[in-house]
Amino acid sequence: MKKRKLGTTEIYVTEIGLGTNAVGGHNLYDNLSEERGVALVRRAVELGVNFIDTADIYGLGRSEELVGQALQGRRGEVVLATKGASEWDAAGRRVGVNNRPEYLRRALEASLRRLGTDYVDLYYLHRIDGAVPLCDSFGELQKLKAEGKIRAVGLSNVTVPQLQAAMCAGTIDAVQNEYSLFQREAEEDVLPFCEDNDISFIPYGPLAYGLLAGRYDRGFRLTPNDWRHRVPFFDAKNFGKLLDRVDDLKEIAATLHHSLPHLAIRWALRHRMVSSVIAGAKNPDQVDDNAAAVDWDLTDAEIDAVDEVTADLHYS
Repeated sequence: MKKRKLGTTEIYVTEIGLGTNAVGGHNLYDNLSEERGVALVRRAVELGVNFIDTADIYGLGRSEELVGQALQGRRGEVVLATKGASEWDAAGRRVGVNNRPEYLRRALEASLRRLGTDYVDLYYLHRIDGAVPLCDSFGELQKLKAEGKIRAVGLSNVTVPQLQAAMCAGTIDAVQNEYSLFQREAEEDVLPFCEDNDISFIPYGPLAYGLLAGRYDRGFRLTPNDWRHRVPFFDAKNFGKLLDRVDDLKEIAATLHHSLPHLAIRWALRHRMVSSVIAGAKNPDQVDDNAAAVDWDLTDAEIDAVDEVTADLHYS
């Protein structure tokens, strides 16, 4: 699997990364068994995926614990990324976002314990609380980097003004924001900013919560407590229209003799600042399919055809 450079570092990540949000279960997804979670991480590494992405909030630490178990004896084979800034209480209720430097230091130390390692390759400030100056919070990550506990630093779910504010503390190596054929807002400002400042862009959600994997039909309905009620794609006024776009994109993918998920992943990778696409999975078969989206690129004409279907889509 091809690798791309992470920002201005000497770290190289595979074009396809593994997202482990679903591995955590608990607070966002139905629980996977411990055996399945560990197995799918190991399967990704066996297939040559070297970029493993997690966060402390995924399963309230459970994702990090299972990733750590899966990587026992193989830590040196992977680029391990995690994120911090979320707080939760003993009952497992999310308290909020905390960007205080002392909290971020404690959060990283807790992540290292769960992961069973003394450093992470990439650490993101996961969310911005709007209360602590970003120069202070991102500055703490730079200190942790200088101490050898982090090799590269980044921010997630951020705007250009927030990136500009963080840069007063030092170099930003990576930005992780949502980006897919159905969510192209990053093209307006964040991607150009990354290009101007040699910052890697790491998209999450490349399959638009399963829409671009072809998992839904027009009869699909969310249950009352489903967290996807917060996702604009699943709003009644958007869902049917997006399924129409899915049909159009399937036709394009078929003419290229590739699947729709592979088309969506290769489309995201067309941008030179995208170092890796974070693709989630709930079982080893999905890991296999995501990892197979390699060794081909879209031509300019093919990109134009896709753009005709999706260029107007911005949901936030």
